[in-house]
Amino acid sequence: MATPDFIRDLRSTLGHQLLWLPGVTAVVFDDDGRVLLGRRADTGGWSVIGGIAEPGEQPAEVAVREVFEETAVRVVPERVVLVEALRPLTYPNGDVCQFMDITLRCRAVDGEARVNDDESLDVAWFALDALPELEEFALTRIRRAAEDGEAWFEGKGGVSVLS
Repeated sequence: MATPDFIRDLRSTLGHQLLWLPGVTAVVFDDDGRVLLGRRADTGGWSVIGGIAEPGEQPAEVAVREVFEETAVRVVPERVVLVEALRPLTYPNGDVCQFMDITLRCRAVDGEARVNDDESLDVAWFALDALPELEEFALTRIRRAAEDGEAWFEGKGGVSVLS
């Protein structure tokens, strides 16, 4: 994932200290119920589309921007799927980040899926019963986005709470 300029500026002062960041994940479905996935350039694995919010950017705007930047597909965000604080990550360069992930279910409205930047090796549509190997992060978000339920939040003491 490309590092936004505002994070580079912060790192010049903070060094490798923990940086708390808003992340947005977009689970994109087409009219046939297939989900859009990207094969990440950094890990080589398939995953849902996502990225970091720029200062002042709304989560729905981030979802629309990230999906288009990575896949050339235009989307309309439909609903919040889940909100979750992720565990801190330490990158190979020593930077430590922790993300508050806001996952949105999105509907594709235009564009042909293709690699549209250097963050992806491939992009493709997958039927829910024919998904490639995915990390639990992506599987959880796809499952919850495919449900008609309410948004999911982690409650006190690890109890799942529906709004």
